[in-house]
Amino acid sequence: MALEIERRFLIASQGWRVVASKPQPLRQAYLAASADGVTVRVRLAGEDQAWLTLKAAADTSGLVRHEFEYAIPVKDAEALWSLAPHRLVKSRHVLDLDGGDWVVDCFEAENSPLLIAEVELPQVDSPLRIPAWCGQEITGDGRWSNAQLAHHPLQHWSPEDRRRFGLL
Repeated sequence: MALEIERRFLIASQGWRVVASKPQPLRQAYLAASADGVTVRVRLAGEDQAWLTLKAAADTSGLVRHEFEYAIPVKDAEALWSLAPHRLVKSRHVLDLDGGDWVVDCFEAENSPLLIAEVELPQVDSPLRIPAWCGQEITGDGRWSNAQLAHHPLQHWSPEDRRRFGLL
């Protein structure tokens, strides 16, 4: 069974940019989401890659999720994108860091100016050195999931909530 072990952080400063790759444009559309956290997503990367992904919680911490991802034809993904009621657009930067697979997602449109760092780990207890540019950890906080941000974008949050997280 495929597992995703991931920690997530809000970005506190621009220091991540010195270890970042060129951005990869991503579009994600959520086809289904259940109350217990199961999501079905289509993701398009640029104009030549697409995947269908199913995710479900594997524990109560939000750190471990079941993840099943399948490459699909771009034409099919575009059709699913047009049918999906909830979408988001972002650019992803892969980071050259040790200790896991790090990325920074730069959200666009209604989720701008949100920046989130994610690190995929090989095991739950893998040692991790958190870079100084990482701010508040948001692992397991459902408000910050991509599925939730597609349903309830940052720009629909109250000014007080956005200000509290430094996003206003």
